[in-house]
Amino acid sequence: MTAIRKEYLKVIDGYSQKAEPKLKVHHVSKTFAQKGQTITALQDTTFDVREGEFVTILGPSGCGKSTILKVIAGLTEPSSGYVMLNDRRIFGPGSDRGMVFQGYTLFPWLTVEQNIGFGLQLKGMAKAERKEIIEHYLHLIGLNGFGRMYPNNLSGGMKQRVAIARALANDPEVLLMDEPFGALDAQTRTVMQELLLNVWEESKKTILFVTHDIDEAIFMGDRVYVMTARPGRLKAEIPVPIPRPREFSVKTSPLFMQLKAEILELIREESWKAASEVGSKGWSPTTA
Repeated sequence: MTAIRKEYLKVIDGYSQKAEPKLKVHHVSKTFAQKGQTITALQDTTFDVREGEFVTILGPSGCGKSTILKVIAGLTEPSSGYVMLNDRRIFGPGSDRGMVFQGYTLFPWLTVEQNIGFGLQLKGMAKAERKEIIEHYLHLIGLNGFGRMYPNNLSGGMKQRVAIARALANDPEVLLMDEPFGALDAQTRTVMQELLLNVWEESKKTILFVTHDIDEAIFMGDRVYVMTARPGRLKAEIPVPIPRPREFSVKTSPLFMQLKAEILELIREESWKAASEVGSKGWSPTTA
């Protein structure tokens, strides 16, 4: 471990001892019945997220990353264990949690402004106050002048900016993001990463972000949780001792590369386990 990483880890450790968790996932397991079989997606998973933190979850396909977010969002019930937000147990969906999916999930019949303000209108917020919040987030996501356009006239990256703005406009306690940039091309994805970090620096919203991309997990996160292959469990917690604000150039720094190598080895082990499990059921390169 390098001296600079040791020094930053001291700072992070001191912070973690003082800060109380905002979100607590406590021994959560989730099983599904499928074709007469019981499938375990998550197994005894425990972790936390602190106020204002940006935490990323990384793991091989099928490890239950998205299931974790759905349990936290209240979209599915855990088979065992529980989730607490601000020391209150979660039993279903609520406005205290916002979610952004990989798909854009915008209402095609509403304009950009109307999409962003949809939740605010449902709350019965006055038009003037709603307009002020919408304009704030249009500026924040760099879409000034696009407010009256419809989603079918926007690029993929622009649509996802609107989805993020809509979630933030409702001022949730926690923002849950399920591979929000997974459908974007590499260049747009890079731009969106930097834009989201800028938005987060301004809002200091607590974010839990699921991704398959190791570079993305490190670049975005204060901590990276690495999951095992199915059944998903927490394999490792990797602090990211890289100062903020961060610029794209940090991805070529020695510390970033060190973290990437460490996490890549963890993910590689789990990917081989997943491949071996499939192989035991008849997979081969000629049948894949």
